[in-house]
Amino acid sequence: MELTVQVPEGHDSIGVLGSAERNLKMLRESLGVRVSARSGVVRLQGATPEVTIARNVLERLTRDAARSRALSRQDVMGMIAEETDRARRGPESVEGSGDWSRGLRVYAQGKRVEPKNDTQRAYLDAVRSHDLVFGVGPAGTGKTYLAVAAAVHLLKEQRISKLILCRPAVEAGERLGFLPGDLAEKVNPYLRPLLDALHDMMDYADVQRFIAADVIEVVPLAFMRGRTLNGAAIILDEAQNTTRAQMKMFLTRMGHGSKVIVTGDTTQIDLPDPADSGLIDAVRRLRRVQGVASVGFTGRDVVRHKMVQRIIDAYDQSDESDPNRTAGLRALERDLTDDPGG
Repeated sequence: MELTVQVPEGHDSIGVLGSAERNLKMLRESLGVRVSARSGVVRLQGATPEVTIARNVLERLTRDAARSRALSRQDVMGMIAEETDRARRGPESVEGSGDWSRGLRVYAQGKRVEPKNDTQRAYLDAVRSHDLVFGVGPAGTGKTYLAVAAAVHLLKEQRISKLILCRPAVEAGERLGFLPGDLAEKVNPYLRPLLDALHDMMDYADVQRFIAADVIEVVPLAFMRGRTLNGAAIILDEAQNTTRAQMKMFLTRMGHGSKVIVTGDTTQIDLPDPADSGLIDAVRRLRRVQGVASVGFTGRDVVRHKMVQRIIDAYDQSDESDPNRTAGLRALERDLTDDPGG
């Protein structure tokens, strides 16, 4: 088996490779794999179990280097021993252990993220115990915030090696081509809500280091095409604005040991025809599939300013008589409300 692993370049590479590539030498001697490093890429060759162990160790070293944590030779040998023991015990679920309703550990010092109502507790329980979770409901219910918190918790617990946050770049009739600036400047407004949630749980410097080390990615949905993501937590926000083809493309990116969380609000679809929403289509197709959970939020679950709940209630009353709302959309909302746990 042969694998390649991206690692930092320049001075930052020392934290991963070790002084004079000491860490790579330990991988060779302990696991019997062939290891070579060049231009930020480490190439691993050997038997599948040992190559997988070596990859996991390198990914852990990369995360520690992003946090500027200095490791001794004994620390690295301990990592190799832990990953070897884990491999012998068989594949480990990313769901984690314990009761998430009592709070999630994030990187911000002294901060724990806790569910504020029964639906949020059901949502976190679904994320903990399922590989694919749909969280559908109005703004202000904590869908995205809790999804990011769960992913950060898994990253801190080292149950995933990568966190990917993405959104479709189609909102309110605007197109990327009409926005000023380069590509990064064009997509930043769409990804800002995800970054805001992330910065609430991690220091700015930590976020930047993790992004530089490729441990965290914040990307437009279109950039997911052609990828297979193993050992990652992947969040798709504002999923109501995906088409059916885009949703299928996104969901099929899931790799081994990954967890996918899809959030959206079916009352804020910006597609020309709301019936084309990939979120509505996916929830209805997959909600009975093993390993998939769907959790529905309502205006009663809003945790923002009390006016937000009143606004949502007022719009819901008007929408009930709106002829443009499809029967399928109404049925989906009823299904999710009646069966919030999936």
